[in-house]
Amino acid sequence: MKHLRQITFGLALAASTAGFGSTASAANICFAFQDLETEFWVASHKAIVETLTEMGHSVIERNANEDVNRQLEQVRDCVAQGVDGIILIPQDGESAVTIVKEATSNDVPIVVFNRPPANNDNGVIVVADNAAIAETAAGFVLEQAIAAAPADAKLHAVVIVGDLGDTNAIQRKKGFEAAVAKFPGRFDVTEVASDWDAATALANLEATVTAKPKIDAMFTSSDFLFPTIRSVLEPRGMWKKSGEAGHIPLAGLDGDATACKLIKEGYVDATGVQDLYFEAEASVNAIVKAIEAGETDPNEVIADPGFALTSANLAEREMDMWGCKLLAEGFLDN
Repeated sequence: MKHLRQITFGLALAASTAGFGSTASAANICFAFQDLETEFWVASHKAIVETLTEMGHSVIERNANEDVNRQLEQVRDCVAQGVDGIILIPQDGESAVTIVKEATSNDVPIVVFNRPPANNDNGVIVVADNAAIAETAAGFVLEQAIAAAPADAKLHAVVIVGDLGDTNAIQRKKGFEAAVAKFPGRFDVTEVASDWDAATALANLEATVTAKPKIDAMFTSSDFLFPTIRSVLEPRGMWKKSGEAGHIPLAGLDGDATACKLIKEGYVDATGVQDLYFEAEASVNAIVKAIEAGETDPNEVIADPGFALTSANLAEREMDMWGCKLLAEGFLDN
């Protein structure tokens, strides 16, 4: 998925940045990210860059365009330039390990944002509890499917999995599996590979729905695939609102503006929410703290517990989700 929408942050970002740390002197920080292909990454990028800039720091931005070798070279270049610290959004967990070691072996502190390395031996890692969030969101729609079915009926669930080289994708898959395990014997599960690519997800979901058109519940490991899901289901008459005959209980994970809109409209029932603003704040605070302390190899995991926004708690928790804040500001109208 390679479309971008401009985000203007009139949100509560100004209020939330008041809690960010401040430094006595400006730092030179390298922000290396893998791409800006989804609402979550665009919003995260903007929050981090604007916050660092408002704090008086210089930011060197490096976009690897999903190329792990390019990202490694970009980080090496940042190190050679003598940056004070690095914030990294890696392409996958294995490449993150290499890049973190590259930084710390050259005495440059590094914070990994949202997509964790395959191990947490070095660096500061800011990450959502993907397994727990996925389990909650998926569990909500599985329960809906069971409630709508005859007692003891065998049901069919579809899970769209991400790139399993990414720790987040692995944890989201585990969370879905944990949700299914709470209902032993009730669900047959079909896995649909996406590799975090909309075209791949489209082809594989088309094949799945053609082969097994009866679907009782669906979970996508990322909200950015909701438009892809709709493009498969709608022509078949399977894109229905909650309460309509044929509605498929549908959940995702990320908490973007599209997911918020679809929940409000009734097409989507739940999404697991990563607290983008908490994670951005934690990342900025962690790199600034390390630089100020002269700590070249900080090692800490900062967890974002997240939550699930559902059709049941929408009225109470809507504005706790970053995507709903963007939606309220007219983001999808841009």
